[in-house]
Amino acid sequence: MRNGVVTGPGGGLAGARVTHAGVRCMLMRGGTAKGLYFLAADLPEDPGERDALLLAVMGSGHPLQVDGVGGAHPLAAKVAVVSPSQREDADVDYLFLQLGVDEPTITDRQNCGNILAGVGPFAVERGLIGAGGESTTARIHMVNSRSLVTATFATPGGAVRYAGDTAIAGVPGTASPILLRFADTAGSATGSLLPTGSVRDVIDGIPVCCVDNGMPVVVARAADLGLTGYEPPDELAGNGELAGRVQALRLAAGKLMGLGDVSGLSVPKTTLVSSPRDGGTICTRTFIPVRPHTAIGVLGAVTVATALLLPGGAGAELARFPASGHVLDIEHPAGHLEVEVEVATSGGPPRVLRAGVVRTARKLFDGTVYPAAIAR
Repeated sequence: MRNGVVTGPGGGLAGARVTHAGVRCMLMRGGTAKGLYFLAADLPEDPGERDALLLAVMGSGHPLQVDGVGGAHPLAAKVAVVSPSQREDADVDYLFLQLGVDEPTITDRQNCGNILAGVGPFAVERGLIGAGGESTTARIHMVNSRSLVTATFATPGGAVRYAGDTAIAGVPGTASPILLRFADTAGSATGSLLPTGSVRDVIDGIPVCCVDNGMPVVVARAADLGLTGYEPPDELAGNGELAGRVQALRLAAGKLMGLGDVSGLSVPKTTLVSSPRDGGTICTRTFIPVRPHTAIGVLGAVTVATALLLPGGAGAELARFPASGHVLDIEHPAGHLEVEVEVATSGGPPRVLRAGVVRTARKLFDGTVYPAAIAR
């Protein structure tokens, strides 16, 4: 792994073909994403062997991931590796890995708050933690950022309940709510809430706010890139000039944020903001890394909300804040995502006091997945 990125099958490995036996795996929808959940004990101990196996399982390196179980989209090319925690203040460790689709790449340089929603239920399903009665609270150590989160979910009769009446934008139907409360997410990937040392920077003449509160994000006004900010993802995806500008923006921001060369990474994310038009706090269009997101990530939304709360942040003047409370309603292409964020901005550098969100998850299958042969 170099700079958190591994190139797998078809990307430089050569030699004999090695076929792995099937691997125990659970496919789950977590929030508005889909991913493969593994026990660390079911995967090779060597990170290089593990990552090559996961790339083969997912079928990364082909735009349809046709020879694997990937969904041909970054939102469905995700992996959670779960194990008993090595920390006394946590129950389980959760390592998130983002896999490429067209390219056989894998990175641990970010978290995923959507896939996180399935970690607690998965831990109960696999017997890593016991069900705690009508509901269970799992203490999860997010290995990528070394931060903690608690997940509270329904477990009546000692079993995870996935059915419920909570709806989240971007997912059909309803499911049982999962309450996520974050701690110590500031500086998750960069070491600082404001990794550039400033609330506002200017990149190629565009004012931006570079923030890291669980996810490194570059926030800019949609109007500054010639957009309304209300365009559907398909329209944005067909704008090659926009993709080039978003890439240039995040490459420059990555260096300013201390992430180095991010050309092979999916972070920092870029979120363009505009005035809300459906009763929310702000309207957003997010790119991962240049492909338009059909919604917005959980930790990305938390970070965008944080940016809006920082006096002088780019785009903060567009927000319509609630009259009371700390719940911000983030509009995105699929609907709304409400996040709870409280930031202290007086008496020194900005500090995140709390952050939380409600998500849902569902078990899709539990069984054995068979990877293609791996080049060695």
